[in-house]
Amino acid sequence: MSLTLEDLEQMQQQHPDYRMELVKGNIIVMSPSGYESDEVAAAMIAELRNWVKPRKL
Repeated sequence: MSLTLEDLEQMQQQHPDYRMELVKGNIIVMSPSGYESDEVAAAMIAELRNWVKPRKL
């Protein structure tokens, strides 16, 4: 059975605390981001900023 965008929207309304995405007709429940992934994202943003700012991009 292939699920639709409407199915995903209904699931998200029923479970607002969960992150979900629709992949090839399947709803995938994503784990919440935690401290480690936030730390990695912040480091990547800092590196990108340090490269972009001096180049005035």
